[in-house]
Amino acid sequence: MSKTLKIYLGILLLLFIGIAAIEFSRPIPVNWKKTYNETHKIPYGTFVFYEELNNLFPDSKVQDIKVTPYEYFDDYYSWEDSTYITSGTYMIIDEYPNIDNTSAQELLDFASYGNDIFMSSNYFPTRLLDSLGFKTQNDFNFEGKAEFSFTNPIFKNDSITIEKGLSNIYFSEIDTLYTTVLGYQKFGDAKYANYIKTSWGDGYFYIHLQPAAFTNYNLLKKSNDKYASSAVSYLKDDTIYFDSRNKSRKTMSNSSLRFIHSQPPLKWAWILMLLTTVLFMIFNAKRKQRIVSVKTPLKNTTIEFTKTIGNLYYETKDHDNLIEKKITYFLEYIRRVYYLDTQILDDKFVKNLSLKSGKDESDVKKLINQIVHLKAKTTCNEGDLLRLNKAIEDFYTR
Repeated sequence: MSKTLKIYLGILLLLFIGIAAIEFSRPIPVNWKKTYNETHKIPYGTFVFYEELNNLFPDSKVQDIKVTPYEYFDDYYSWEDSTYITSGTYMIIDEYPNIDNTSAQELLDFASYGNDIFMSSNYFPTRLLDSLGFKTQNDFNFEGKAEFSFTNPIFKNDSITIEKGLSNIYFSEIDTLYTTVLGYQKFGDAKYANYIKTSWGDGYFYIHLQPAAFTNYNLLKKSNDKYASSAVSYLKDDTIYFDSRNKSRKTMSNSSLRFIHSQPPLKWAWILMLLTTVLFMIFNAKRKQRIVSVKTPLKNTTIEFTKTIGNLYYETKDHDNLIEKKITYFLEYIRRVYYLDTQILDDKFVKNLSLKSGKDESDVKKLINQIVHLKAKTTCNEGDLLRLNKAIEDFYTR
């Protein structure tokens, strides 16, 4: 090794040592991201509230939900008795909850059997807005702090003032026949409802519009915890089904690289190593690339092309994509042949399809239920694909 190369390597080593020293000596900045994650201790996580649930509901069990509400509660629905084999309160705290209309309908069904739904969010699926008869409005032009209070005189001393993490979203319309206002928010001179209770079947929905009130930052200030305690005091002391922000499809909690990604210096070192490895492979491949053998291409026919694409999806185990396409083409067939709207796949749709197609209603219902179930699942397997394909083919041929 030449003297010049040793000098360059020494300079490079000193540079890396200097960068590492600067990174480790720099104070860790506060993460102000609004995660509403029950495992996060950052200002806008919900670790404190989640840990206090056992104290707020001493006779209840807290059960984490790490799948969609539809996937979770559908497993507890007994088709034989037409009822749920579990009871309790579903709870979610998030500005933008990932709840689609299928899960929203499942929550409506769960509430109708005498259960409670507590949602502290800013935005809601259309199915809930239409069914519960409320609308919200967001006034983006606001400044300063806000005061939260309750209508119940028992909680008159539990009002709090919050300065950060707010959004001036409020109820602009409610169904006064079935809805009770439980709380208000006051920005300056403007006072609007931000907490309501509305009945649905034998159960209730508790809709709260300020999830920031349940975050670590606001709960640990002064005596703000009294507001959160009063807000959930309306709920029954039964099993709490807490909608976890650690969904299996979004989290890397089982990844062996989770610590590296949690440390910025290690993360950048990992990225740099990957980039250098890729560059090495590219330039090394240019020097040692084998002779590419000439293969006769497939004939450009429709059947062979279809087989090639089908085998490509099947061999890559892309079952989700194949299932999505099968469902899309089948629903397009229904719209084209039977002139039916396929946006809402409910009992009315099943009955109309059975009448127009001449198929047995029970067979049609099984097929539609299977489609709704697969659309709601996060990950599908080969068995799901084969069962769906057989059901659709039976519909075409019988």
